Amino acid sequence: MKSQTKNVYDTIIFDLGSVLIDWNPRYLYRKIFATEAEMDSFLQNICTSDWNEEQDAGRSLQEATEMLVASHPAHEAQIRAYYGRWKEMLNGEIPGSVQLLRQLKDSGKYKLYALTNWSNETFPLALVEFPFLQWFDGIVVSGREKQRKPSPSFYQLLLNRYQVDADHALFIDDNLRNVKAAEAQGIDSVHFVHPEQLKDALVSKNILN
Repeated sequence: MKSQTKNVYDTIIFDLGSVLIDWNPRYLYRKIFATEAEMDSFLQNICTSDWNEEQDAGRSLQEATEMLVASHPAHEAQIRAYYGRWKEMLNGEIPGSVQLLRQLKDSGKYKLYALTNWSNETFPLALVEFPFLQWFDGIVVSGREKQRKPSPSFYQLLLNRYQVDADHALFIDDNLRNVKAAEAQGIDSVHFVHPEQLKDALVSKNILN
């Protein structure tokens, strides 16, 4: 186990969606479907998480959309809304998390990176919407690299590109699958639940006071 002494960490790596940015397709589809049950059925069976992750891995939004429309023509309008009204899935920043990022940045002690599963076609919209993304020393976007978490090579790409020593890095993600994958690469990790829990974790690791 890594020794919890001061200054053991020099790099903090953040996931973005559901850690710093409140993104959820339900924010859009609650406007489209009359009931939660209809919405849940659509997101579980048509515009699924697995389908979305293929766009995160580099598949074009057009190809993904047309594929589903061909398979589910009765839901064409709802399918096209996924990317046609994508910005309506954003519910702003997660203030407590962004405040912690600001504290880390202001401390001057850490290199800050983001490792995100995100379509390369929609990520430029996020860059405009969320100025705090400029605080990072580097951002690795899965859609741009055509690989994604939890692939081991995706973590290694960030480590290699920015000369990060895994022994002195901390990774933060809301998806336990991605946390376990990072730990398998030798990167100490925090499974994000909410900003207060993250703050406690950073304090316990002597990263924040």
